Amino acid sequence: MSFFISDAIAEAGAAASSTDPLASLILPIGLVVLFYFFLIRPLSKRQKEHKQMVSDLQKGEEVLTSGGILGKITAIKDDFITLEIAKDVSLKIQRSAVQTIMPKGTIKDLN
Repeated sequence: MSFFISDAIAEAGAAASSTDPLASLILPIGLVVLFYFFLIRPLSKRQKEHKQMVSDLQKGEEVLTSGGILGKITAIKDDFITLEIAKDVSLKIQRSAVQTIMPKGTIKDLN
């Protein structure tokens, strides 16, 4: 007889070790399903929407880049766009750096 473990706890531990192995897999499988629906699925949906938005960019749209630069698209090439951020000031950036398409007149409202 041990002073640290009572007989009832020792017997409960022995009974728990003889449970069905399939029942012990329910919790990990449930966690994987939760991760899929709460983390993986929404992330892939956002990535798909961003890819669609980037592929649909057109000349003349006002966009905000991931670096916080607001400008108007003046030229579009395969992987790069030319962004006019001020009069006679243009930047070439990657298409994937565009974060948001802003409503028309946003640049005018800020000036």
